[in-house]
Amino acid sequence: MKLTIWVLPVVILASMIPLVSAEELEIFTNSDVYSDGQPLLVYGKALSNENLILRLFAPDGTITKFDQVIVDSDGSFNHILLTWPTSSTKFPYGTYTVEAISTTQNGLSRTVDIKFTSSSELVRVPVERHVSTLVFAPEVAAVDKPFRVFVQVSSDGLLVGGNPNELLSTSHVHPPSGEPLSLSQSFQTLHEGLYFIDYTPLQTGTYVFHMVAFSKGTVAHGSAATSVLSQDISGVAEQVVKLNAILDETSGELDRLKTEIEGFGTTLESANKNIDSSVSTISSSVTNIADASGQLNSLFFPIVASIGIIVALQIAIFARRR
Repeated sequence: MKLTIWVLPVVILASMIPLVSAEELEIFTNSDVYSDGQPLLVYGKALSNENLILRLFAPDGTITKFDQVIVDSDGSFNHILLTWPTSSTKFPYGTYTVEAISTTQNGLSRTVDIKFTSSSELVRVPVERHVSTLVFAPEVAAVDKPFRVFVQVSSDGLLVGGNPNELLSTSHVHPPSGEPLSLSQSFQTLHEGLYFIDYTPLQTGTYVFHMVAFSKGTVAHGSAATSVLSQDISGVAEQVVKLNAILDETSGELDRLKTEIEGFGTTLESANKNIDSSVSTISSSVTNIADASGQLNSLFFPIVASIGIIVALQIAIFARRR
């Protein structure tokens, strides 16, 4: 019984030893820099006879090559993953990542970065990534009106995809108050590598959007500023349009008034002519009346004289009778 008590821990410890040393995975490439037509040889060590997954990631993070290899009984492996083709949109120049994933060691993986260049001579250069962040924001906006800010993230000239809220997790905005506000969990994807946020400013002033992209250990910063006014350009433009409409209407009224004034002048001229004509007519009538009056007097005076003579004769006759 005592023998069994002492042996069991030894058996347990012995069974644990290989578990501790079981995780083994190393990966290497035959060069750090490649050019067109050269083979990419991947080799290393892993567990005996296990199945490994080899993947090649392009500068933008997409998988351009995928293979599986079986490790030799001695734990070594070597595999030509590809022969570099002529540079194209699928295989552009830049920094690539080779990854080996174990299928038996709880997903254990190892990576190594390599460079694909146009030079036919293999010059030893540092393998590094060039991540770029560009920010596009409107120059002018208005209070309480949302506007859209776009962010482009690229690596070696290729757009970098992924979850924007992880890729741009430390991005923030500096409002006029000076206290930075986090923009995490606010990004949406327009296209792989192109992201945007809709932001609504609450006060006037200058807002600085500071976008920080983190991709495969490399950080890139980008910023843009927006001047927020009480009213945006569209509102001013709308008022200008209304003012132009009012000015057009006023101009039309002035044109109509000018036309009416011209007609009134014509009417006055016609009335003046009519008055002149009427005055001439009246003058002619007065002349005619004067002529008629003279003719009447020439007829009336002989008649009156005749009547006077007759009356005088009658008086003389009455006087004789008496």
